[in-house]
Order: sequence, then C-alpha cells, then structure tokens
Amino acid sequence: MSGFILFLLSGCASNQKAMKTYSQVPLPEPQNPPEYLIEPGDQLEIKFFYNNELNDTLTVRPDGRISLQLIADVQAAGRSPFQLDKLLTQMYAKELKDPSITVIVRSFTGQKIFVGGEVNDQGLFDFNTGMTPLRAIINAGGFKETAKLKDVLVIRKGEGNRPFPVRVDLAKELYGKNAGNTFELKPFDIIYVPKTFIAKANKFVEQYVQKLLLFRGFSVSLGYDDVFINRD
Repeated sequence: MSGFILFLLSGCASNQKAMKTYSQVPLPEPQNPPEYLIEPGDQLEIKFFYNNELNDTLTVRPDGRISLQLIADVQAAGRSPFQLDKLLTQMYAKELKDPSITVIVRSFTGQKIFVGGEVNDQGLFDFNTGMTPLRAIINAGGFKETAKLKDVLVIRKGEGNRPFPVRVDLAKELYGKNAGNTFELKPFDIIYVPKTFIAKANKFVEQYVQKLLLFRGFSVSLGYDDVFINRD
C-alpha cells in the first residue's frame, strides 16, 4: 500500500504548479459512472410500500445471498439495487398482491479511503456516503500537533486514471468558516495531511544538525529559543 501511495504522490508532482484549491476548481467527474453492484457485507434496507410488516434491514452474507420472509434465499451480490428490486418484485408477486418494493444500500463494505500523513492512525478506512476529509481524519484518530490543516491534499483519479490533487483548507472547516462549501469524498480517495514548517524544521534539526554534529564530536542542547553548540 505504501508503494501505491508513493506512486500517486509522485504522479501528482507534475501537477504541483497547476494544483488549485477546492474552491477554485471542481474535480473532474466520469461522464458515465458505473452502476454500483452490491457486495457481500453491504447493509441493505428492503422496504415494502403496502406491506410494512415485511420491511427488513439485513447484511449480505459472505455467499452473496440474503434471507427474506415468504421467499427463498436471494442472490444479491453482483446485482445493482435496481436489478435486485426488480427480482424481488417478481418473486413477491407470487405471494403478495401488487408488491411495491424499494432496495436501499445503507452501508458499503468494499469501498475504502486512505488517510495518511500527520494523523494519529493512518491507514485504510471504510467509505461512507457524505464523508468529508475532516470526518475521515477524525476516524483516523485526528490531527497530530505537527499537521498543516490549511494544505490538506485530496488525491483522486482523474481523466485517464491519472492522480488529480486538490488542496482543501480544513482550518476553515474546523473553525466553522467554510459553511455551505464542504468537500465530499468519493471511494478510493487519498487524504494526505502535510507537516507544518515547524515540524519540518524540527526534523531537520534532528536529522542534520544533531546527528551530524554528534558524529563530528559536538554535543547539542536545544532550548525553546536557541540552539547551543558546545565543544566536547
């Protein structure tokens, strides 16, 4: 997974100069997005318009089937909600007069997002409809103190499956200054939280100052305001 993330980030490097914020440019959308097909683990709500006693909320089993009242097990995985709706209507027509059924996918199991960078628990997380970058980062344990909130990147596949980075200012959203202009995630988005300048400076001190000078026989003590270098 780390190699995959590095690949996307490296692909974004060529777009750095052209990168704009969410408020400046809309993300490219596919012309004909594929119809969602139900997967094992999805939670479905089956609603009967005239027979409320048969309403049910259930999870698609690992074998792809669901169990409903009055009829045999039904293969749900691999079908779209519309296709399953049509199939159930045909099957219940043998048991009910004029069945009217609606199939709603309440939660998705196979769709993920990745949250990385300056968060407390980076990794893959389940995608939910309406999820925002801020909500995803909260799911990832929240920001580290070294996080740069105003320059969060959302990386999404654009035209030709090329990574398309967009900068999202979560500082405004966190403090309620971005009302009505919330960025919504899509499945397989990558949210990357960069480090602040101070965090980068501290890493520089640790990696290049301390280690280099200690190697050459110096000792380094760091205060809040100054760096003192003493000869051993």
